[in-house]
Amino acid sequence: MTTHDTDERLIEKGRKLFAQSWRFTHASPSIESLPPMGSLEVAFAGRSNVGKSSLINALTGQNALARTSHTPGRTQELIFFEGPEYAPLRLVDMPGYGYAAAAKTKVASWTELIHQFLLGRTSLARVYVLIDARHGLKEVDQEILKTLDRSAVSYQLILTKADQIKPAELASRIAETEAALAKHPAAFPQVLATSSRSGTGMPELRAAMVRLLEERGA
Repeated sequence: MTTHDTDERLIEKGRKLFAQSWRFTHASPSIESLPPMGSLEVAFAGRSNVGKSSLINALTGQNALARTSHTPGRTQELIFFEGPEYAPLRLVDMPGYGYAAAAKTKVASWTELIHQFLLGRTSLARVYVLIDARHGLKEVDQEILKTLDRSAVSYQLILTKADQIKPAELASRIAETEAALAKHPAAFPQVLATSSRSGTGMPELRAAMVRLLEERGA
């Protein structure tokens, strides 16, 4: 089987998986309130207002699954979603880091929750770190990458809102982001560009999760 055939198979399998019904299952404001480990978990991290909830909605084709907001910092807990029973996979919407329209003490507690979750969750198979394609990597992103480097979790960077910049600028942003990842050996070297609005990159992201499930024998 060629690589192209494999890619097509994974894309089709991913399409079928995310065409199923996905549902909200847990909201955890603390490490103590996390659901029991079991299903493979894939988490989405990123700065406040980077588009995590919109990405999850676009992935699942369910516009109201994850709550979106124009107010940075609206997601204050770890939010868990599950799909069909035959696929033991959970999606985790993490609180946004960086700026948030909330008290500094609350922001600090969310940040601590993020770090504890990344370092201590053995069922967490991959973290997708979302970066706004219009702005690129910021210093606050580097702190999360350092935490991920210390953990045993594989991670990949995703550029969001790719439809909001010109193709040449997007190509340049991808190249500079991949160059920055050379300093992070635990990171996937390839950066995926996505748009929740146009659907760009969604088939590839779904396929990546299917591959992960197959690799883990799930």
